[in-house]
Amino acid sequence: MRRRTRIARPSEGSPTVFLVLRRMRAPLIVLILIFGISVFGLTLIPGQDAEGHPVRMGFFDAFYFMSYTATTIGYGEIPHPFTGAQRLWVTATIYLTVIGWAYAIGSLLATLRDRAFRDAIALRRFTGTVRRLREPFLLVVGYGQTGQLLGHALDDLGRRMVVVDNTPEHVDTLDIDPYHSDIPGLVADGRNPHHLGVAGLEHPSCEGVVALTDDDEVNLIVAMTVALIRPGLPVIARTVSPAIEHRMHAFGSPTVVNPFDRYGDYLRIALHAPSSYLLSSWLVRGEGAEMPAPGRPPAAGRWVVCGFGRFGTKLVEDLSEDGLDVTVIDPSPPPVDERPAGVTVIEGDASEPSVLAGADLAGAAGFVAGTGNDATNLSLVAAARTANPSLFIGARQNRPANAPLFGAMEIDWLLVPSEMAAREIYARLSTPLLWRFLQEMPQLGDEWAVHTLAKMRAYCGMRLGPTWKVTLTDREAPGMRPWLHRGVRIGDLLRTPHDRTKRLDAVPLMLLRGDETVLGPDDDVTLSAGDQLLLVGRGKSRRALIETLTNRVVAEYVLTGREVPVGWIAQRVTGRIPTSAESAGRSSDDA
Repeated sequence: MRRRTRIARPSEGSPTVFLVLRRMRAPLIVLILIFGISVFGLTLIPGQDAEGHPVRMGFFDAFYFMSYTATTIGYGEIPHPFTGAQRLWVTATIYLTVIGWAYAIGSLLATLRDRAFRDAIALRRFTGTVRRLREPFLLVVGYGQTGQLLGHALDDLGRRMVVVDNTPEHVDTLDIDPYHSDIPGLVADGRNPHHLGVAGLEHPSCEGVVALTDDDEVNLIVAMTVALIRPGLPVIARTVSPAIEHRMHAFGSPTVVNPFDRYGDYLRIALHAPSSYLLSSWLVRGEGAEMPAPGRPPAAGRWVVCGFGRFGTKLVEDLSEDGLDVTVIDPSPPPVDERPAGVTVIEGDASEPSVLAGADLAGAAGFVAGTGNDATNLSLVAAARTANPSLFIGARQNRPANAPLFGAMEIDWLLVPSEMAAREIYARLSTPLLWRFLQEMPQLGDEWAVHTLAKMRAYCGMRLGPTWKVTLTDREAPGMRPWLHRGVRIGDLLRTPHDRTKRLDAVPLMLLRGDETVLGPDDDVTLSAGDQLLLVGRGKSRRALIETLTNRVVAEYVLTGREVPVGWIAQRVTGRIPTSAESAGRSSDDA
């Protein structure tokens, strides 16, 4: 049995209050001593009344006098005018009080500027914001470039987030970026389970955790923490290490995104089915994305890869599995027994002309500059294009700031790990069915992708519309309930509610029935209760389909062509009552 472990929390109380009391302890003690000595001195020094009789001030009168004197209010001398000795004592106490107040105010200002105090205030505000969340949210650990790209994409979908990052500059951007709603951010280490607990890991509205830091070990620890603290909570983690990915899968079943691995997978798809790659790359870009240009497809033949690190190793494995000859150039290649079979390795620096000439670029079909240095990759691309202008060029961009330089080089196949990871995760989070579609779609071949792209252009235009899922259940499609027991054709369902002779601008991408999928179902396919349908189309078509699914009167017109008034009274007056639908539903229930 799997048990849910709760994060041990410190005792309740405000760390801000304790910090202020600790820092202000000495100034407060000084003020209290000055006040006490001043009051006690006034009670000892004798005064005199109007008749000249000696009198002594009581403790209450002395306390009252010092209270309005020390606070600079000043009501005068009570209960009788002071003698010279009393005024001399009050003069001394006034200066002592000024010194005490200056010391206390200075200490208070120093406390307000103290980093620990500001962190405590930020933590208190962050904790209160997270505690008050009532709608589902994602806990995003790591808010670098990948986190920011994903954050804006999710915000456009109306998804809430809570961000944890160990870099204050990254968290500060949450206040600057134009989000539709406030996003709580905490500067903390994601490896600490207590920080994840404060960020809402155990919050009932937390619907998933996304680990996007640039440290694979941190992402591993986040996945482990979630598996132990909240078993069953969805986790998506980014990594570029196969070993870390294997260790992640040892804790539950997290979704692991490896941009290096996906680059090779997409390259293999583009080699055999360029239209399939074009379709998948368009869908993962999100709503509003313009259809990418077809570009020049990669060619089969010998490939030259510069860099045999994590990225190069994964790419070489994918190319070798596809039956292509690969030549690798690296200054420190792995031992011979650890190299993939059939791969030619040239040891040396690819930036050296003599080393690059040994790879025989003139006879190669493709070239990939995959080192961890952008300047090196750009120079390698320039040298390779000079040696063979017809080469298919691929490159790896490591730093976002160098995007204009790589764009100017007009590279055929560019890998930006942060962007690829953000798109992959967005596809999984926005519509889970879309990710399954992307995994199964290449198996149908390139001709099917060409046909699907043509339909998407016809219904959506050159800009991608929303992608959404329809579940034919009583809860999500109450208007369809009377007809689902006998089946509904997809073509009938996708009729316009205001004119059923016209079709909605929507393309069905996949039908999920139980564990079986049908990709690109035709209009003649019959839907039944419990089916899930993945569609892409225009926003107005999505709203129209929701109207059909939720309104029985609209559904009857769309499916049967019979027009029925909306109101109950109008139905009785006109005699046009949806009796056939209701009786069909009742007979189905009785059966």
